[in-house]
Amino acid sequence: MPSSTHPLTHFDAQGQAHMVDVGDKAATRRVAVATGRIEMLPATLALIESGTANKGDVLGVARLAGIMAAKKTSDLIPLCHPLALTRVAIELLPTPASANQPPAVQCTATVETTGPTGVEMEALTAVQVALLTVYDMCKAADRGMAITGVRLLEKHGGKSGSYVADAV
Repeated sequence: MPSSTHPLTHFDAQGQAHMVDVGDKAATRRVAVATGRIEMLPATLALIESGTANKGDVLGVARLAGIMAAKKTSDLIPLCHPLALTRVAIELLPTPASANQPPAVQCTATVETTGPTGVEMEALTAVQVALLTVYDMCKAADRGMAITGVRLLEKHGGKSGSYVADAV
């Protein structure tokens, strides 16, 4: 369970939601890395890996969707600031079944900017939309796919410094 000693910054003294004022914060290099996976049937993973899905290159389209999502995060999350991103990298890795995990596509998004606020939401949004795109492109073959484990792995920069998640 996440814990924090910091107050929720998106509420004012009266408890009303507001966009945090970052105008006086220093522009620093900000980096965030998020991950998640979409679990599927072995045949669905084989379809993705073969490149023969009816809608085309599943991983290529999902990569572009993740990049676009990072750029549009402030349009989707009401209190996010629009940011000039300097880098968005999406890695999609087909992962065969293991002893305790079904077949899946693992997504990792790395987002960077130089500015007064972090890019955690952009990285998390990129992962979710990339994985939703895999679902959309493969749902005709496998409606039972499940998106799991979406979380922030690390963030660097800004006044609060670095965060690195514990291993799962």
